[in-house]
Amino acid sequence: MKSESKICFVGAGAMAEAIIAGILKQGRFMPEAVYAVNRSNRSRLAELAERYRIQADPEHKERYVREADILILAVKPKDIPATLAEIRPWTNSGQLVISVAAGVRTQAISSLLEHDAPIVRTMPNTSAAVGLSATGICGGSTAARKHVRTAADIFSAVGQVFEVPEELMDAVTAVAGSGPAFIYYVVESMISGAVKVGLDEETGKALVLQMLAGASAMLAQSGKSPAALREEICSPGGTTLAGLGVLASREVDQAFVACIEAAVNRARELADALGK
Repeated sequence: MKSESKICFVGAGAMAEAIIAGILKQGRFMPEAVYAVNRSNRSRLAELAERYRIQADPEHKERYVREADILILAVKPKDIPATLAEIRPWTNSGQLVISVAAGVRTQAISSLLEHDAPIVRTMPNTSAAVGLSATGICGGSTAARKHVRTAADIFSAVGQVFEVPEELMDAVTAVAGSGPAFIYYVVESMISGAVKVGLDEETGKALVLQMLAGASAMLAQSGKSPAALREEICSPGGTTLAGLGVLASREVDQAFVACIEAAVNRARELADALGK
């Protein structure tokens, strides 16, 4: 359903572009109702304006922020204080503010804005660029159900949306936000292994990617647990058990648990750095 609202992206990086592409492709907004601003990169704004026909003239930054019904904060966590200090005079409590900044709590954003605009915190991932993000979402204390639904509708244009309490958003950040990088690390390693045992890199990569797509589909469609699917591949004394034995001996499972915990702890550190 097409929105009659105006939406302004504060920050014009890869995540902002993925969301812009998604909402336009799904017809959620018309290009003339989509604004983009950033702190200094004029060429990037020109690129987005040309590619998507949105409004991104840096000379109209203040007007874009003032006119917007929805603000998407798409900047790095460390840049949130400076960004909100700049745009705060142009914002008002009637705007819906949606953050995609990892580890930044809704109360921190409210304090920095110095008014009670509804705040919705989200955590998409870079798979939004291909419409397959897993996005966590929660409303702050000033957000009503209608605000959370509006944010969910926006992010459903780039994948699936999962609503969780705010105290679990750091976990979502670790699993779904950072998770693609962990999987890419595994893929890199498997390709390296393929090359080491004699396959050329192109063939090794193609095999690994198709295997990954098939395994993902099996997990999504079979109704079976990962453990059950793993056991179906194993046969006594076979090749799969030989490989799994190496992973077990090196405690790869525990390494992944520690990996998730480290990402959660870092998200909390980022939040605590804002003092809220």
